[in-house]
Amino acid sequence: MRRSGGPRKTRARDGTGNQEKSKRRDASSSYGQQSSGGRSETLPAAAGGYGRELSELLSGIGAPKPAPLKPDPFQLQALTSLEFEDVLVTAPTGSGKTWIAREEIRRLLEAGKRAWYTTPLKALTNSKYAEFSEEFGPARVGILTGDRKEKSNAPLIVGTTEIFRNQLFDSLRGGEEVSADLVVFDEAHYLADEERGHVWEEAIILTPARIRMLLLSATIGNADEFAAWIAEVRGVHCGVVTRPGARPVPLRAAFLMPDKRLLPLLNQNGKLNSEIARLSEQDQRDRGAGGRGRRRRW
Repeated sequence: MRRSGGPRKTRARDGTGNQEKSKRRDASSSYGQQSSGGRSETLPAAAGGYGRELSELLSGIGAPKPAPLKPDPFQLQALTSLEFEDVLVTAPTGSGKTWIAREEIRRLLEAGKRAWYTTPLKALTNSKYAEFSEEFGPARVGILTGDRKEKSNAPLIVGTTEIFRNQLFDSLRGGEEVSADLVVFDEAHYLADEERGHVWEEAIILTPARIRMLLLSATIGNADEFAAWIAEVRGVHCGVVTRPGARPVPLRAAFLMPDKRLLPLLNQNGKLNSEIARLSEQDQRDRGAGGRGRRRRW
């Protein structure tokens, strides 16, 4: 929604202060078989001369032992804040943002209320639909995307943000209110996307103030500014809850060579693996020397 004469539009930025143009996916490599206890088995011959480094890279990968869940302080803080205000949660991937949404949805469903859970991607929507159907029971969860429409009258609807935005437009035209007490915006930093960001902007502006709003993101760098804009356009205070510290699930990077050897991307000093660097330099020389007619190495 474009407004003239209004305050400057606030866009969610990533941690570097730049606008995020596409969703960043975490990528890590796991190679070789794992034992039932999470210990790496003997490395294959493809490890080449980097057996020790690769063993260190892959050590400890596996499913953790089951243990009782103990919520982090930031999760409990977010749930408490949702009782009286909108909440923007910024926390690294893997730290438990979805748990906050799930527990608040559980509380609402037990009270006979309704909720919407939006995502930017159909694949993610399908995944959340399966997850919540298992958690709350299939009869209580519906899905709305461009391809699927199932149980649209269920107390919990999982759908793409575009569908939720369209329902808001329909409610304005028809004079009816959207039937929800909470809306969750997963991957809320999509507001900064140049092509689709207007969908999140319009959805935030059009959501009635009576509907509590929970926004989740791992990459918003200007959370306070973003929350202030939300409060301005909605007339409801938006609190910011941040998880301090490093990423709880560290990333591990490896590189698959053209000869199918798996090498650690970085050496022990944190610099690019020398063999990978040589491969990149050789490729650049091949491009410059032979032009289009030379065959690339990969």
